[in-house]
Amino acid sequence: MKILIAAGAFKQSLTAAQACAAIKTGLQQSGLGADLEQLPIADGGNGTLDAFLAAGGDRLTAPVLDPLGRPIQADYGLLDGGKTAVIEMALASGLELLAPEELNPMTASTYGTGQLMAEALARGVERIIIGMGGSATVDGGMGCLQALGLRLLDERGNEVAAGGAGLAQIATFDASGMDTRWGQARIVIASDVENPTLGEAGAARIFGPQKGADAAMVEQLERNLTHCFTRLYEQRGADVRAIKGGGAAGAFAAGLMAFLSCEIVSGIDLVLAQNRFEDKLAEASLVITGEGQIDAQTLGGKGPLGVAKLAAAQGLPTIAIAGGLNIDDAQLHAAGVQAAFSIVDKPMPLQTALDDAADLLRRAALRLGYVLKLSQRTR
Repeated sequence: MKILIAAGAFKQSLTAAQACAAIKTGLQQSGLGADLEQLPIADGGNGTLDAFLAAGGDRLTAPVLDPLGRPIQADYGLLDGGKTAVIEMALASGLELLAPEELNPMTASTYGTGQLMAEALARGVERIIIGMGGSATVDGGMGCLQALGLRLLDERGNEVAAGGAGLAQIATFDASGMDTRWGQARIVIASDVENPTLGEAGAARIFGPQKGADAAMVEQLERNLTHCFTRLYEQRGADVRAIKGGGAAGAFAAGLMAFLSCEIVSGIDLVLAQNRFEDKLAEASLVITGEGQIDAQTLGGKGPLGVAKLAAAQGLPTIAIAGGLNIDDAQLHAAGVQAAFSIVDKPMPLQTALDDAADLLRRAALRLGYVLKLSQRTR
């Protein structure tokens, strides 16, 4: 038996690599006689850079500003002999860079991600893959574009404030200072969501609360994004207000698509192709995947679903192990996941589950290993 362990990150507790390692340890401790191969995955959110570099490449570090404008160091990667850069926006503009009490999408900016993009362009890359997940921002990507040379001016000709609040002040978009090489660069937005920029399913209303917005702030962010992208359409003719996937990362995707040559693709499909997942499936008899929470969003293109779909296409079963399960079992089964298990084995506070995630995951894999051993004996 060969088992391919293709798990994603357990947000706020384990990286994808750590999750895969915990599953492998548990299976080994069960005494299951199997060849175990680990393949950390990501779908554009946390762990995207690690997942892309799993098959090789160079990891570099650059000084950037975090979502609140504080200096930090952020990693990015180079692939294809330096022709392709991989940027995980969460490493420069992500939720996990802030303490819970610091979350505020009205002030948080994507400027640091733009600094990483500018660094990559200066190295002569031809393509930039940007993982769009785990952001602390709802600024429509305007902070990022400012780092690329865009000026956002109010009625008096002054630069607007950073973050979601500043969007309401925008009167003029001045792109004259942007590097002309952006006209030739190809930007690939690796995303796991299909939400539009605005509206009931848009960036502010769906993702704002995750980033610290209360009900009143959500409505203000919706108004501010509407003002920003309507003014953008009026001035530049780029209408990204209803574009599919534009709401990713606080409408970051929409902002980039208005100014750069972009395409939105499935993050998990990109990662799996980069790591030759289909070739690995040809040698496997079972796939184990997982992430922190399996819910309705998982069916919209999250990592475990992408894994299960490719496995099912080759006739292989997929088992998922998650921190929490909040989904109809029949729906999940129909999507290609034969069985799913939670690592939480008794009532416990959320923080305890986060703190002990590695051990809980190991123990869940141990129990799964016992079941798999039993199935071997009954064949």
